[in-house]
Amino acid sequence: MKVAVSGGGTGGHIYPALALIKEMKKKNPNAEFLYIGTENGLEKRIVERENIPFKAIEITGFKRKISMDNVKTVMRFLKGVQTSKRYLKEFKPDVVIGTGGYVCGPVVYAAAKMKIPSVIHEQNSLPGLTNKFLSRYADKVAICFEEARSYFPADKAVMTGNPRASEVAGVNGEKGKLSAGLQPGRKSVLVFGGSRGARPINKAILEVLPEIGKRDYQLLYVTGEVHYSQVAEEAKALGSPDNVIIKPFIHNMPEVLAGTDLIVGRAGATSIAEITALGLPSILIPSPYVTANHQEVNARSLSDKGAAVLMLEKDLNGKALLREMDKIMNEESILIAMRTASSEIGMPDAASRLAELLEEVSVKK
Repeated sequence: MKVAVSGGGTGGHIYPALALIKEMKKKNPNAEFLYIGTENGLEKRIVERENIPFKAIEITGFKRKISMDNVKTVMRFLKGVQTSKRYLKEFKPDVVIGTGGYVCGPVVYAAAKMKIPSVIHEQNSLPGLTNKFLSRYADKVAICFEEARSYFPADKAVMTGNPRASEVAGVNGEKGKLSAGLQPGRKSVLVFGGSRGARPINKAILEVLPEIGKRDYQLLYVTGEVHYSQVAEEAKALGSPDNVIIKPFIHNMPEVLAGTDLIVGRAGATSIAEITALGLPSILIPSPYVTANHQEVNARSLSDKGAAVLMLEKDLNGKALLREMDKIMNEESILIAMRTASSEIGMPDAASRLAELLEEVSVKK
């Protein structure tokens, strides 16, 4: 089987694609893949590091306001379609999948015009402009949240979940705990704001750091590399509690997540897929700076089902955050109920589901 994959812009679009490729290679070692992204995007470096053939097109996203830049974007789109057609003609894929980002636009559109079966994967509960546009041309739309279903043609939307969830299922949590410097057998909270960190979350933790030092549970506090030096310095001035470990970044996040009892962080699609695949309770603080405020919609899909506590950034402060952490960590009944609710949402077999959908679509054509 030959599969052309496109997705870029953020890790949330790239890592699910890589998880899918990994799953398909496991099922069929002879499967071939071509990844189509942008030359300057994050995807080029990540994909080539995985030794997956990579081709680039030039494309930019549309401005949501009227702008002359959109005229240039249309021209780049048309050129990207022609380039994508050339790549697809050379590679001859059985199916094409777009995992998000504007780079998917020309690729999936080109596939549709060439009568090549195609699938788009929507990670968020609130779909982006590119996937709304492509849903008219793709054969199927794989979704991760039921809330996204209404935005797509009823006969095309299929619940598969996020393949990234499969990456964390079955990993060794105790090994991850030890690697992060956490004590085995002691309840743990993981606080992180994404790869670059989140200043408001960092500020809230520092506000109550001495109080956290009095708790029975331990806290792993991932600041993001940009903020690490400043946070470490402020923590030192506050006494650096023994039960708090501060790190700039975690490279083995799946293992560390698996060894954690509570997550505090943003509400990106990938994070939610990982959290629910492991059945973890969470306190979600959506970034208000993302397109169409989709992280808040993501977070509400968990909080409405009792799997998470939603805390808006405008309401975030150290005391409020500590109060919620204490409530969950100190009340076993709350912890268990949230774990159960999170597990019911989680889809640890997401990569397999999406792989099966691709095979189904390719055979039908």
